[in-house]
Amino acid sequence: MMVIEERMPAGTSERRHLHMVARQFFYVLTGALTMELEGVSHVVTAGSGIEIPPQARHQARNDSPADIRFLVVSTPSTRGDRIELDEEQGSTY
Repeated sequence: MMVIEERMPAGTSERRHLHMVARQFFYVLTGALTMELEGVSHVVTAGSGIEIPPQARHQARNDSPADIRFLVVSTPSTRGDRIELDEEQGSTY
């Protein structure tokens, strides 16, 4: 299991990707995270979370004007388990 705390600046996003084996849970500490999961956008606000099953295409974004902070819990670790899906998704953090 791996637990990390992340800060995502306003207006940034990660590349759309998937994990072949890892299951993840994103728990928002401050702000509102937009998570695209299999083509559907979910706004996850402070004090709530979203589960990402293995092999699900997803992309975390901060569409708000302020930084957001969140925890990412992955089991097993995502090291070596990330597959990038496209190259042109705006700015990355």
